[in-house]
Amino acid sequence: MEKAKVYFTRDLTPEKVVEIYEKLGINLPEKVAVKVHSGEDGNQNYLKPEFLKPMVEYVKGTIVECNTAYDGARDTTEKHLKLMEKHDWNKYFNVDILDSEGPDMVLDIPNGKIIQKNYVGKNLANYDSMLVLSHFKGHPMGGYGGALKQLSIGVASSKGKRFIHCCGHDGSYDDMFHQDQDSFLEAMADAASSVVNYFKDNIAYINIMCNMSVDCDCCSVAEDPCMADIGIVASLDPVALDAACIDLVKNSNDPGRDHLLERIESRHGTHTIDAASELGIGTKEYELIEL
Repeated sequence: MEKAKVYFTRDLTPEKVVEIYEKLGINLPEKVAVKVHSGEDGNQNYLKPEFLKPMVEYVKGTIVECNTAYDGARDTTEKHLKLMEKHDWNKYFNVDILDSEGPDMVLDIPNGKIIQKNYVGKNLANYDSMLVLSHFKGHPMGGYGGALKQLSIGVASSKGKRFIHCCGHDGSYDDMFHQDQDSFLEAMADAASSVVNYFKDNIAYINIMCNMSVDCDCCSVAEDPCMADIGIVASLDPVALDAACIDLVKNSNDPGRDHLLERIESRHGTHTIDAASELGIGTKEYELIEL
């Protein structure tokens, strides 16, 4: 497979997000779903709407999110919408909780390693394209969070999140956190592939490498960032994008990199990248183009 183009800038400004998107040479058509992480109540590290405002306005997008499968401020549509308002998402954008009403849309994964279907909010059918805006950081279960996690756990409905965590079983809440780790990561890759295949060529990805804690934006009590900001990275290939971000962390001289890498490696985080590559939704071979 030909090397994927991955664009990179060290400048962390709202204007640079738009500039790096333009380098991708894609024009996302019609109604654009912009997938973000709304940030759990109490989390201090999530990407703020003010920072993303020029980019979302540029594509005339709608902010989309999905409810969680665990207790918190985002496990029901009513609570989630209140949090979106508290975090000012509604102040700047139209907001759509994709799984606010059932029944879920089911995306088939005929070649899935662990799961053969993915449950997503039925409102996904209202969109013609997607911009995946991800905050790259660590994660308590996945090791790291980037484009592939946004595509999988991020786009899945509350039921779909549980299905992925339980590796294809309709398990209990406790079952979500006691599955074989590599199988869980492969299930995430399966789910990500279903969303990529759904939108085909009408999807683009931007990872923002700032506020890099070992914890996810889903944590209400998250550890503070452990290393210096790196920049903004973008690609039309989610596998190459996440692989490039991992390499940027590894190649950093920042003293905090080892703490983040320990989180990634202890959870086998890059196994998700390997599995997604094997599913054919991208390549780990990339050319990094610095702006």
